[in-house]
Amino acid sequence: MGEPLWAESVTALAPRLRSGELSPVTLTELMLERIAAYDGRLKSYVAVAAEPALRAARRAAAELRAGQWRGPLHGVPIAVKDVFYTTAIPTGLGSPIYRDWTPPYDSTATARLEAAGAVMLGKLTATEGVYAQHHPTIPEPINPFGADLWTGNSSSGSGVAVAAGLAYATLGTDTGGSIRLPSACCGLVGVKPTWGRVSRHGVHPLAESLDHVGPMARSAADCAALLAVIAGPDPADPTAAPTPAPDYLAEIEGGMAGLRLGVDRAFVEAHATPEVAASLEAAVTVATKLGARVVDVRFPQTEPILRGWAVQCAVEAARAHRATYPARKAEYGPRLAALLDRGLAHSGLDLAEALAARRAFTGEMALMFEAIDLLAVPALPVAGPSLAFMNGLGEDPAAILAIGPFTAPFDVCGYPTITLPCGVSAHGAPVGFQFVAKPFAEALLFRAGHAYQGATAWHRRRPAL
Repeated sequence: MGEPLWAESVTALAPRLRSGELSPVTLTELMLERIAAYDGRLKSYVAVAAEPALRAARRAAAELRAGQWRGPLHGVPIAVKDVFYTTAIPTGLGSPIYRDWTPPYDSTATARLEAAGAVMLGKLTATEGVYAQHHPTIPEPINPFGADLWTGNSSSGSGVAVAAGLAYATLGTDTGGSIRLPSACCGLVGVKPTWGRVSRHGVHPLAESLDHVGPMARSAADCAALLAVIAGPDPADPTAAPTPAPDYLAEIEGGMAGLRLGVDRAFVEAHATPEVAASLEAAVTVATKLGARVVDVRFPQTEPILRGWAVQCAVEAARAHRATYPARKAEYGPRLAALLDRGLAHSGLDLAEALAARRAFTGEMALMFEAIDLLAVPALPVAGPSLAFMNGLGEDPAAILAIGPFTAPFDVCGYPTITLPCGVSAHGAPVGFQFVAKPFAEALLFRAGHAYQGATAWHRRRPAL
């Protein structure tokens, strides 16, 4: 039995749209109907642009009828996290300070999606300042797999929208795990590319040297299609890598045969629950059946780099908010305000130590990857954490980082990862793991992820709305 139309993959829709079997208007109307039916409870959207979306869908339909196909995103309804600047839709940054703010220009990523013919449905809920907590005045999205389950932050709305079938794919941002955590919690595929692979122009920062832009969807192939559109050089962002992005879909059928897959079981067992460790081991077993060869590795020590991440994130966030903080401190939520206060209080020596740890860690990662092609690690240390568990972590930065030992290190070194569903917890929550690759080896991640999804069915699990 095939997928219902709302749950179909981007890459499966593309040939049907191109041939005229499906219309972009039909898909857009379906998404808008589902948003109206379900998002009053799920709260994944902060702004729905129904009329502009329908106009874009009609335009795409006319182009497709005329044979002017722009690629696999042409006519596909998508949405983006509410930190991507868009001149046609307000950009709120998860903050009441920016409610109804219209940026003076579009982000490079959203402009490239529009040029590829994608239909923009609206903007998705994000935590305040893309940090750890939603602003008290903005409702937190609900995980469609269970109202008592964490959605994952900070791309919370992005994860909920795809899982619930309120968009076919979304964009998120990732500074310590904000693409990968909601992807794992919502049973999705999420890609944190190499730092610099995607332009950050027009994307509001949390911490610029740690921030990444990437896709979230139902399959590795869908994420490959999105990344191929948004990646590449950008004169507006001098930190964007100058090398053009390859056609990731062209290489996706390469499989895993002969790949060296690194695993550090001691590292996993030291930071993850037995349930998570067992799910990862099952995923590694699938990879070996697909022809990968497991190589035992020793992952670099994470404690110094996680402490350094907390310092650097706080300092860079304080810089990003200097126009409104502390001048408008009363309008900030408690957790983001605490982060900014820490950033303002850190010394130059604190930052120098964090940067030294970062350089050392990045060097150790490069040495480890000399012996492997991919690394397998969990996405979260806890299988489908509950809201009660997350709320129990409190405000202490060390406690917050307890949720990110498998995510934040890869923001620090900038290595690319793909998060994939790999199981279900004892209480019914999705469980995810990551493949990690060398810088700019996203094509290899897509190959591995596509092969893994061809051998498993975890990504086909749907919430009962």
